[in-house]
Amino acid sequence: MDVIKAARNLGAAIQADEKYKVYTEAKKKSDEDKDLQALIGEFNMAKMNIDAEINKEENERDQEKIREFNVTLRQIYGKVMCNDSMIEFNKAKNDFEGLLRHMNGIIEMCCEGADPETCEPSECTGSCATCGGCH
Repeated sequence: MDVIKAARNLGAAIQADEKYKVYTEAKKKSDEDKDLQALIGEFNMAKMNIDAEINKEENERDQEKIREFNVTLRQIYGKVMCNDSMIEFNKAKNDFEGLLRHMNGIIEMCCEGADPETCEPSECTGSCATCGGCH
């Protein structure tokens, strides 16, 4: 079996994995959630308002408007992130991305000569700033 064929088989295995299925279903659900999509639209509009004000010449910028837009943006963001569809999507996305990181770690280790049957990648990113501690 050549490498390309193996990659295609891996792609099929990923699509058969439960984490992939949960992720794609959560994505579809969030895409079809009209309330969530309306909030995302409001968020994007608020972001454009801030960007437009910030990109004005310094002497034309209205700092009070920028503060108001930021407050509005934060409020909308909070509503987006509290939406049940978004919560479900983020969890499914994080789980699926964890699977992909683990798989990529195995592939990278194998490219460095590790035994494909026994190598186990570390979750360590090398940055202690985001670390919960070594295990």
